[in-house]
Amino acid sequence: MAGEHLVAAIDFGTTKIVVLVGEADADGRMYVIGHGESPSEGLRKGVVVDMEKLVAAIRKAVTDAQMVSGCEIDRLTVGISGEHIRSISSHGVVGVNRADKEITSNDVVRAIEHSRGVALPVDREIIHVIPQEFTVDDQGNIKDPVGMTGSRLEVQSHIVTASVTTAQNLYRALERCRLDVEHLVLESVALSQVLFTPAEAGSGIVLIDIGGDLTNVSVFTDGSIRHTASISLGGRNVTNDLAIGLRTPVDQAETLKLTHGAARASIVDPEEMIVVPGIAGRTPREVSRNVLATIIEPRMEEIFSLVAKELRSSGVGGVITGGIMLTGGGSLLPGTVDLAESIFDLPARLGQIHGIDHIPDELNSNRYATVHGLLAWGFTNEPSGGPRGGGFKRAMKKIEHWITRKL
Repeated sequence: MAGEHLVAAIDFGTTKIVVLVGEADADGRMYVIGHGESPSEGLRKGVVVDMEKLVAAIRKAVTDAQMVSGCEIDRLTVGISGEHIRSISSHGVVGVNRADKEITSNDVVRAIEHSRGVALPVDREIIHVIPQEFTVDDQGNIKDPVGMTGSRLEVQSHIVTASVTTAQNLYRALERCRLDVEHLVLESVALSQVLFTPAEAGSGIVLIDIGGDLTNVSVFTDGSIRHTASISLGGRNVTNDLAIGLRTPVDQAETLKLTHGAARASIVDPEEMIVVPGIAGRTPREVSRNVLATIIEPRMEEIFSLVAKELRSSGVGGVITGGIMLTGGGSLLPGTVDLAESIFDLPARLGQIHGIDHIPDELNSNRYATVHGLLAWGFTNEPSGGPRGGGFKRAMKKIEHWITRKL
């Protein structure tokens, strides 16, 4: 891309592919200057199932973003998520070699690299090594050890891995569009860039991203991600339930969900009536809006109950002091926050995008929070450098380090 202060990002969502182009001014303020969007064809739950359809969808989203922004896009910050994502904890330790025993940034890098040395199956590849805390000699719970004195530096890291095949297919689709990868970023990490305040990042908080086919769950505490998981349910399941329950086409069920849906039946006036289109030319009929809510609520309860089960099994429930933050298109149904609070017995709230100074009104929504997070990541992290081209082989060797002090 021409210009040092331009960044592009792409979000491979389960229902849509979105490309954003952003510009930063001399003071570091970020502005969205263009976007493109296309249906997420060729993907299912983050996995490529039809390369030709995916390439066509990418080209459309990129072309539209180029037309709106007036910029040529040749590289992007890319988000990755899905059921193939796995995370593990790791430990690294190095000796401090300086005569005065002062710890430098090079020592920190060596410790993080040492924690990367875990045995992985041949079909897994590391995409993030995220330092959670450091120990200098016997002093633990250190966030930034640079400048301290000690003989031994240890780091506890959160390592995020992805399926090699899944990542490779995404890269190949982008390469066929003549696009290079600047950064490969776990979507929940990107979201934390634009949804969390510094205070929230420091508390124990659960981020629940309700997408079309998947609900991604992440736990953050002390400024670092501690746990990641995916639930194989999302907003599309709600739509399918409505289509079956109301005997209406799926596209009409989606429209009804967005315009009249609610996640709790108790907040809906049972006397309020809506028109439900019929199938195959059958006569439309009126039903109570309460009927929609009674179909939607059990599915949303199931999603949140599976998230709660995941949190219990992961053992991170005790660190959740900051409550629940909801994002993604599936979080926008009225009553979703109340339902989450009743299921988790914790305060819940909708995430709000911040840190980007200008966002077009039609994009300032949780439906687009992920791609805004990816854009912010692209601005706040140094370019990867090196020669362009050979995207898969080059990018899969990179490690994106989570620098906690940036939160």
